[in-house]
Amino acid sequence: MRADATRNLDAVLRAAARLFATDSGTRIVDVAAAAGVDQRTVYRRFESREELLLAVYRARLDAVDALIDTILADDEPVLSALRAFAEGGIRISREWPVDIRAAVDTASLRRRQEVDQRMSAFLRRAEREGVIAEGLPERWPLVLLQSQLHCAAHDMPELTPGEAADLVVRAFLGGIGA
Repeated sequence: MRADATRNLDAVLRAAARLFATDSGTRIVDVAAAAGVDQRTVYRRFESREELLLAVYRARLDAVDALIDTILADDEPVLSALRAFAEGGIRISREWPVDIRAAVDTASLRRRQEVDQRMSAFLRRAEREGVIAEGLPERWPLVLLQSQLHCAAHDMPELTPGEAADLVVRAFLGGIGA
């Protein structure tokens, strides 16, 4: 793909992510305008609004997969890996603000399940190493972490990703009690 075509595609996907996050009825013409491209540029690549939304979901999942590959590929200590994942996850949520939980297509659901399985495996490692409590319901650590990351990313935009990650990890591991 040519460099300008790659830039345009990235601009379209990022604009679509921002717009779909606030208005699920966003039109392709609105995405094109926000991306600074002609709507024909968008239609050459995507036949429909639904196809564009699926591409946005794929882009977000690609970013999360890459983060997990980077963070969890090393045998980094659990605490530092958790902190790095939290910061990266918050950054991704802000860059790709569309809610992946709204995806209902088979490919996105399968990829999200794979991401969840990889993170659950990491959290089981954290449990084995005594970083998180044993005996919690199976999905609880993952659901709690995902919820905290989502909240920090979207409800606390005044915090940098690093500041938000520190709060998430502290609350995830120790709660907010005095």
